[in-house]
Order: sequence, then structure tokens, then C-alpha cells
Amino acid sequence: MRKEIMFAGSGGQGVITASIIYAEAAALYAGFHVVQSQAYGPEARGGTSNAHVILNDIEVGYPKVTQPHVMVCLNQEALDKFGDKLRPGGLLLTDCGLAHSLRQFDARVYCLPMYEVVTQEIRLPIAFNICVLGALAGLVPDVQPDALREVLRRRVPARHLDKNLLAFERGMALAAGAEPWRAGVPRHVSLGARGEGLNGNGKG
Repeated sequence: MRKEIMFAGSGGQGVITASIIYAEAAALYAGFHVVQSQAYGPEARGGTSNAHVILNDIEVGYPKVTQPHVMVCLNQEALDKFGDKLRPGGLLLTDCGLAHSLRQFDARVYCLPMYEVVTQEIRLPIAFNICVLGALAGLVPDVQPDALREVLRRRVPARHLDKNLLAFERGMALAAGAEPWRAGVPRHVSLGARGEGLNGNGKG
């Protein structure tokens, strides 16, 4: 079983860090053979960056993602640049505040207000990538949430750990019961009193 996962976004969004945490959790706690690689845009911050994670139950041969089963695109530029690489029938996770021009893919598309949660509710924008990992854990069962939590506890500085773990849980809550986005269906991006989607159950 080979599964290809691609993370893409702009420099400064924590794309590379998210991919490393995911890969480490998959290798150490989920029993996969894992390869992680990355590429940066021309700018240190703001340029497009992307990272590849490959999971397999045997040794990974070719170390690059060619047609990802799962794609995480954290802004419109990444979506425009890499969206067409997504495997038909795959899964796309994006942020409904940062990807403003979605189009229909032959895939399950989840558009969740993750950045809004970390900026307005948790008030720690740098935890955006951790909220994304929580949503990914809620949507894709290959790597269990406890495995990701364990890596977070070892990697995140103690002063930020509680808020990062909260961001992870909020990402999972957003994913819980979320329905795939469909063209022509309105998206609710504002947060309710408890930081949930306007429909009251965290669906984007």
C-alpha cells in the first residue's frame, strides 16, 4: 500500500513542519515506511513551498509524489499551482478563508475555516499548520491522532504546547462530520460563539 500526500502553501505557513510531524508520527507510531521531502519557492517567506510524504507498508522505492492521494493546499496560489496533480478520487483539504476561488475536482474537497480558528479563537496564528494536522487526522485515518499528539509534545516548545494541542483538537473538531464541498453550495466561514461554523457543528 503506497499512499502519497502533498502539503503546499506559502513560506511561513508551516507547510514543511507539518509534513515532518506527520511523517515522523507515521514512521514511529503507525508502523509505515516513510519518505519525506520538500521544496521551497524563491523567497524564504511568502514564496510557494511544498512537501511530499509517502507512506508504504514496504520499503519506499521512488521517493517523490507523482499523483497524490491526499493534498493539503493552504492558500489559493498553492491550489492553483498544484491542484491538478491530485489523484482522481483523492482528498483535498484547504482553508475556506485563504482559498477564495475553489473549483470542483474529481475528489472529496474539504474547505474548513482553520486559519480563522487559530487567529480569532486561539489567537496563535503560528499554530495554523497544527490545526491543519488535526483536520487531516480527522479526515484521513492512516495516522492516529495520538501518534501526532505524541510528536507534538516532543517537538513544540513548552510555552506554546497547550495552544498547539488546542489547535490540533479544534482542527479535528472542524473535520468531524464535515461534508465535502460542492460547487454552487454556499460556504460558511464565520465562527459562532464557541468557535464553530455557523451551522453549529464545525462544518466548513
